[in-house]
Amino acid sequence: MFGETFEAAWQKRFGSEAGFSLDEIGSLLAHRSVRRFADQPIPDSMVQGLVAAAQSAATSSNLQSWSVVSVKDPTKRTALAEACGNQKQVQTAPLFFAFLADLHRLAEYAGEVPTGLDTIEMYTVAVIDAALAAERMVCAAEALGFGICYIGGLRNHPDTVKKLLRLPERVAPVFGLCIGVPAETAHAEIKPRLRQDQVWFEDVYGESLDPNEYDSRAGEFFGSQGMATDLPWSQKNASRTRDEGLSGREKLLEFLNKQGLAKR
Repeated sequence: MFGETFEAAWQKRFGSEAGFSLDEIGSLLAHRSVRRFADQPIPDSMVQGLVAAAQSAATSSNLQSWSVVSVKDPTKRTALAEACGNQKQVQTAPLFFAFLADLHRLAEYAGEVPTGLDTIEMYTVAVIDAALAAERMVCAAEALGFGICYIGGLRNHPDTVKKLLRLPERVAPVFGLCIGVPAETAHAEIKPRLRQDQVWFEDVYGESLDPNEYDSRAGEFFGSQGMATDLPWSQKNASRTRDEGLSGREKLLEFLNKQGLAKR
């Protein structure tokens, strides 16, 4: 459904011509979030393949400190959608995965609770493992023609997620992932990103950070999508990262500590 060339995807992503061609990675540049899905089931063999792709991602020291729960039960889907901020796609996507930072399995396999499992370092390792696995699954899903949407709202009410998914100690939700065939009405577009000189530096961190160019491009994009343009992107970020803009996630550390995670 989405088939931009490398050059077209680059133009939409960065607002300029690439000046070179690299068709082999064009599909990666054409990524977008899809929130409307066709009522078309995904065969179990493909689901197994997607999980296999996730398991093939890099993992720190081969700890494999992540897990994933695929949620099929409609009642659980409804409850999760509500916990995630009433995001409809959590209910309607053919596949919904809850990706978890999982240090429980390490303790179970070892027959003991290693002294370092409650550290920030080990929680960070588990989150990175989960993120790498999910992104590898996303690349596989998009290569198969599916659309995806990450759901950070899975962290809004972690206690609810814990209850619904029966999470043991030392396990925490990181994000959800919706996968399915994009609906014909899913007019998802490639979202602009910052120019490379704002995120890619050589040898030392860059000194010339300037949001103006991206504010202009992002404003045009948001306007074309019928989204609010009352504030530039750089200023919207400020409101999104205040306590009141975190949708309950500002209290996440309390949950993690109760789970035996990120205590020190």
